[in-house]
Amino acid sequence: MTGDGGSARHGLGTTPTNTTASHTSASHTSASHTSASHTSASHTSGRSTTANSRRLIVIAGPTGTGKSDLGLELAVRLGGEIVNADSMQLYRGMDIGTAKVPVRQRRGVPHHLLDILEITQPASVAAYQEQARAVIDDVSARGRTAIVVGGSGLYIQAIVDEIDFPPTDPAVRARLEGELVERGLAALHRRLTAADPVAAAAIEPANGRRMVRALEVIEITGRPFIASLPRPGPARYDALLVRLDRRTADLDARLERRVRSMVDAGFLDEVRDLDRAGLRQGLTASRALGYRQMLAVLDGSFDIEQAIVATAAATRRFVRRQRSWFRRDTRMVGVELDARAGSLEVSDRLVALLQSDAAPVSRGLLSSPRAARAAHRRVQP
Repeated sequence: MTGDGGSARHGLGTTPTNTTASHTSASHTSASHTSASHTSASHTSGRSTTANSRRLIVIAGPTGTGKSDLGLELAVRLGGEIVNADSMQLYRGMDIGTAKVPVRQRRGVPHHLLDILEITQPASVAAYQEQARAVIDDVSARGRTAIVVGGSGLYIQAIVDEIDFPPTDPAVRARLEGELVERGLAALHRRLTAADPVAAAAIEPANGRRMVRALEVIEITGRPFIASLPRPGPARYDALLVRLDRRTADLDARLERRVRSMVDAGFLDEVRDLDRAGLRQGLTASRALGYRQMLAVLDGSFDIEQAIVATAAATRRFVRRQRSWFRRDTRMVGVELDARAGSLEVSDRLVALLQSDAAPVSRGLLSSPRAARAAHRRVQP
């Protein structure tokens, strides 16, 4: 399942590594992720494409809602290419548990920013921002539509909004992490409240990692941590931002089925192989939902049924955090799927929205509740 770092949890975590340089070129469309025979004409299904349909499209929302299916359908319809925005799908070998779309099911659509990190490497939002924007610029320059798909809220904001990424200092970070261990969450939160009350109010009191990062930024820069956070405005690339969701009961049932199908597909064996490759040493990868629970099975502290139940419960909690994150963004067009509606019906309405007068939704159409409800109705299946 998508990791706990999928939205606010990733914070402005690690310094960009050399993975940026190695993955921000034409190698994004490597053989492992691109069908060589893929052409624009093969994916337009005979439909004319207006300039608006070449805008960046972002399909965001909670885990398990059907974002990958919708992204693929739109890519086929519009001559598009998928840009991954799931922080855990960046990792090689983390396939079953992250619901990474297998190559054979990608319908010939190029996928970017999958499998670019080893599981022992920390993920960096700053590095991702540079990589993702380079990919989107390349896709657009070739006259195709970039479609960002994922549930990692901060990663998506790093693409469409302006975010500063302050430097990091390993010595300062280590000292603060030591204080967290010695003095506890409450003491660190009190210290942050004194230094930056706005940041303290925005960070969950239980999120020690993010409190450490906030205090590190304050100490290094002399500025409030809040000054480095996203500054939403008109979305970069004039992006159409779509928030996909389902009714809670429907999504809960889907998540339970999905976890069980992952186990049936060999999830435990995947984790066993990754454990041998150093999964427990990966600061980011080791926190992925489902992987921790499968490691507990390997350690003998869970049986497989307990791991399934625990993974489904943790994922439901994660979904609530994702919903809270995405619902704050009033630029997004909300689409609620149900059991009767599939990605084909929704893609019809989104294509129509792109080609209609309502296309500039990310420039303010959703600024009022009435406008938001109107836009939501226009894309209802």
